[in-house]
Amino acid sequence: MYKLMLALALIPALSSWGRAAESDLYGTYRLVSTVTEMMDTGQIATETNESGFITYGSDGRMSVLIVRGNRPKPESLAKMTDQQRADLFRTMVAYAGTYKFDGKTVEHHIDISANEISTGTIVRRMVKREGTRIVLTTPPSPRAMDGKITVMSLVWERVK
Repeated sequence: MYKLMLALALIPALSSWGRAAESDLYGTYRLVSTVTEMMDTGQIATETNESGFITYGSDGRMSVLIVRGNRPKPESLAKMTDQQRADLFRTMVAYAGTYKFDGKTVEHHIDISANEISTGTIVRRMVKREGTRIVLTTPPSPRAMDGKITVMSLVWERVK
């Protein structure tokens, strides 16, 4: 009888655990750094010359914008060259959609993306909490620039 009472007492706590974990992700975060590990060599590189924001809403929607490197700053929209446009596009990641979070893994269901290649896809990231930071880690995947298999960990700090 004691075990049954204990099990019944735990049901509300267990059923709210997933919601508590999801609500723990709500908010906007600023990109701090990206750590890339090359799977073939074990080489690790940390990139800090980047900016970005990711937002997880209580309505189940998310959006992300990341810009990397030394981006050109055109004189004006009217005077922007095609090369400047290409360079700006090449150094940006932007998409939005819905998300699902189980406390350990987040899935981004992409409804719209800057490159259109990502639209309609699902990306999965392992999530690790570190105080006011979250670390989103990719599964091993080919790097866009050279096809080498990497794991990227993006460190995000909650915006206050």
